[in-house]
Amino acid sequence: MGLMHEVFRLSPELALFLSLAAGTWIGKFKLGAFQLGGVAGALLVAVLISQVGITIDSGIKNVLFAVFIYAVGFESGPKFFSSLGRRTLREIALALVLVISSLATIVVLAKIFALDKGIAAGIAAGALTQSAIIGTASAAIAKLNLDPAQLQQMQGNVAVGYAVTYIFGSLGAIIICVNILPKIMGRSIREDAIKAEQEMMHGAMVLAPGQVPALPELVGRVFLAGPVAGKSVAQVEALANPLFPVTLERIKRDDQVIAVTPDMALNENDVLLLVGRRKGIVALAPSLGKELDEEAGPAMTMKTADVFLTNPALIGKRVDELREQLSADVRHGIYVTGLKRGETVLPFKDDVVIARNDVVTLYGSEQDIQRAVAMAGPALLKSPKTDLMFHGFGLAFGLLLGLLVLRIGSVPLTLGSGGGALLAGLLFGWYQARKPLIGNMPLPASGLLRDLGLAGFVAVVGLQSGLQAVETVKNNGISIFLIGIVVTVVPLMITLFIGRYLLRYDNTAIFAGALSGTRSANPAFGEILDKAGNAIPTAPFAVTYGLANVFLTLLGPLIVALV
Repeated sequence: MGLMHEVFRLSPELALFLSLAAGTWIGKFKLGAFQLGGVAGALLVAVLISQVGITIDSGIKNVLFAVFIYAVGFESGPKFFSSLGRRTLREIALALVLVISSLATIVVLAKIFALDKGIAAGIAAGALTQSAIIGTASAAIAKLNLDPAQLQQMQGNVAVGYAVTYIFGSLGAIIICVNILPKIMGRSIREDAIKAEQEMMHGAMVLAPGQVPALPELVGRVFLAGPVAGKSVAQVEALANPLFPVTLERIKRDDQVIAVTPDMALNENDVLLLVGRRKGIVALAPSLGKELDEEAGPAMTMKTADVFLTNPALIGKRVDELREQLSADVRHGIYVTGLKRGETVLPFKDDVVIARNDVVTLYGSEQDIQRAVAMAGPALLKSPKTDLMFHGFGLAFGLLLGLLVLRIGSVPLTLGSGGGALLAGLLFGWYQARKPLIGNMPLPASGLLRDLGLAGFVAVVGLQSGLQAVETVKNNGISIFLIGIVVTVVPLMITLFIGRYLLRYDNTAIFAGALSGTRSANPAFGEILDKAGNAIPTAPFAVTYGLANVFLTLLGPLIVALV
């Protein structure tokens, strides 16, 4: 034990990364349908390691949490602002249910077990994982008409209650939001996250990394000219349905690949490579000759590009108007596979009106794509580099917001570093979606910030408070710990049932995000994101998280007044 203490004293970061590695490994084990998860695993391992005595700087914790919550906000900013409206009234109601049920639970338990004001406030801060309650409760206790010794003892009890209950406060929220809620809903978080994303994408297929459709919409097929011999290239392409165009991209004649021009006449033994929408090629196939194996055809590569629409000639026009306005030469060989406005996927239908800064996904040959980019607007190049200037300013802006304090009477209200970083992430993510040529952050980069930031933050909490929590339980019995379990579980379960049966949440992923936000339960939210596999839970979480930072902070002086 002495050797381990000395090792961790010399290298406290070793304890951090050991907690991450061992906790992630433990979190992979399953007991029936229950799986602890990497975040909760890191917390438990960190508490175990903390028993040898470790000193680790709180600045590390603050940095890790700031980058985690900023990355979450950045990824979900466009979806969050597009989701604001009457629908967020349900999230407001859910947050109010949690805070009212929490206050009632704490006051009732304090009366039953004769808890003093300090212990009760500390239990609330830890069991609800809202550290700001420590500050508001301590400030309220300082104004009580008590002698200095009593005040000091009561304020010390706030820290004791917090230290004992914080760990299960984090773990309990994970268990309820990630494991119990899906059981009650009858569907998994991942299942409903995919469903919600498909609805957002207007029924378009949602593919996970590494997945491709078995029947792609755009295909290439090879035919022997046969029946169309003597026709020109343009005449063959004109046989296709205009709504499902087909392009004759390459011709192989006498084992030589020759350049294609619209007026070129076809020979009987020419091998034709046609590219287009599946419906168009299937409908055209009977008019062509024998279909050949693709290896007999001319080799060719195609390209996909996202293009930022900035040409004034395209803005404000309907899709069908553009189809008539643009010449066949301009449209030739270009296939639209997607249209997005910010993070909203739009159906590419005739009545859709093109807006400035829409992003269209094009498919075609290198030559055709270059022609389209020159006409429509700049291509959005996928860069592996992160714009550190943009995101450095974003984090700095968020942390400055977190320093602002609004006082209502003697109660200080503040976003804190977490709330400020989340708000900045939302704003900068929304802005970057509108101006995608700046502020690049690849998904793998934001994923690393989320995963490392959250798991690291939780591990540091365990390393810092684990020893004190265990010692306090030894000295004071487990009553405080058990009361903390009740304060963690009862309000969350009340809120869960009211959300399910009165507020009518019917999507597991959205409900899990909202429920974790009502408790500012960042570890639970991290596990929810991992289960979802996309950012669907983030918008409801962002709403309830912001409300929780205000509502739960107010519990400090209320508990002191009512206990």
